[in-house]
Amino acid sequence: MPGRYATALFELALESKSLDGISKDLGKIQEMLESSPDLDRLVKSPVFSTGEQLRALSTVFKKVKISKLTLNFVSLITSNRRLFAIEDMIKAFSMLLAQHRGEITAEVTSATKLTTKQMNAVKAELKAVVGRDVKLVPHVDASLLGGLIVKVGSRMVDSSLKTKLDGLKIAMKEVG
Repeated sequence: MPGRYATALFELALESKSLDGISKDLGKIQEMLESSPDLDRLVKSPVFSTGEQLRALSTVFKKVKISKLTLNFVSLITSNRRLFAIEDMIKAFSMLLAQHRGEITAEVTSATKLTTKQMNAVKAELKAVVGRDVKLVPHVDASLLGGLIVKVGSRMVDSSLKTKLDGLKIAMKEVG
């Protein structure tokens, strides 16, 4: 289901030559969902009516200057009671956009938000490994304590401190 909505939005954005603008809008929405527990609850909770969700989202999105096409998309998925899946739709749209641009998408999970310099360093390393441009999708998971988890397609590299400590704990149990 998220794929169908993302595909429809992608095709409309492609047709109207606004892929970059829609991508930026969706990035803003994703960032707001990650940074605001109240907004996340509004989006995911079935307790709120579609009218309440639409009014709140319209107000918030107009303040951050979300485009009319993106607003219409959010209104449609809200009216169809699919707003809870917006993050999956954003992810699917990003994958379609990366595929269209010939990029590979890599999910990078870190304990804290990476700086632009760190993101660029990760991007450069991944480009050297895969030989193509890489679009990073950052995630923050404080339980990692440190290090990174990088997923590119079906490959995953987990260099997080949490995983290393878990491995050490297992090794200590085997010895003792």
